[in-house]
Amino acid sequence: MKNKKITTKTMLNEVIQINPNAAEHLFEVGMFCIGCPAATQETLEDGCRAHGLSKKQIDELVEKLNQEKK
Repeated sequence: MKNKKITTKTMLNEVIQINPNAAEHLFEVGMFCIGCPAATQETLEDGCRAHGLSKKQIDELVEKLNQEKK
């Protein structure tokens, strides 16, 4: 799964599988979703919007998450 790209449509629980270092970036924006039951039912974008992130913030987060996994 490491070669898979994280997008706004990636399920939250998959984000951690794709990039094990993602938790740090999610925590920075107030998302402590790793153990949340909704993580298996929400996309990254859904979670971000639920936590009040703007489109710009979401796009920046996706970029960081993909850069970090290299």
